Amino acid sequence: MIVVVIVACEILFWVFLAVGLSARYLLRRRRAGAVLLALSPLTDLVLLAATALDLAGGGTATPAHGLAALYLGFSVAYGHAMIRWADVRFAHRFAGGPAPVKLTGRAYTRACWRDLLRTILGAAVAAAVIGLLVAIAGDAGRSAAVTAFLPALGIVVGVDLLWAVSYTIWPRATPRKGASY
Repeated sequence: MIVVVIVACEILFWVFLAVGLSARYLLRRRRAGAVLLALSPLTDLVLLAATALDLAGGGTATPAHGLAALYLGFSVAYGHAMIRWADVRFAHRFAGGPAPVKLTGRAYTRACWRDLLRTILGAAVAAAVIGLLVAIAGDAGRSAAVTAFLPALGIVVGVDLLWAVSYTIWPRATPRKGASY
């Protein structure tokens, strides 16, 4: 059941994003677009409530509950950046906005370190959600499948740290003039 809720929330996030950007740029309804874009994080609250209610009702945690915690954490940390990323591309494609800039050199290195901070935030939020779900379950045996996701958070942060360090040592080269992607 929780897997269905996760998938539904992910789909709803992208639906709110697409409809919000469409209202903003295609229909020229900036306020309606802003409201619809603001609704996209509500999908996270729905997922948190569904996951907590399932465990509070006596359900045993499954890997799907752990996946829900990870989804929530990284959605909170990266959601705004994903909306901004999509907004730039949508504005360029449908409203004559400037083309997205491909970061290189130090700018890309700074972006990698900002992403590391987002990843750390996402891992911290996911760990807090896992702690909340364990407390709601009230039984370490019923919540073992959720706590099993804690080491994965460390791995994700470690990989992102390696990524940022690698681009600090070897920055992304600026393409030569006339080169195409």
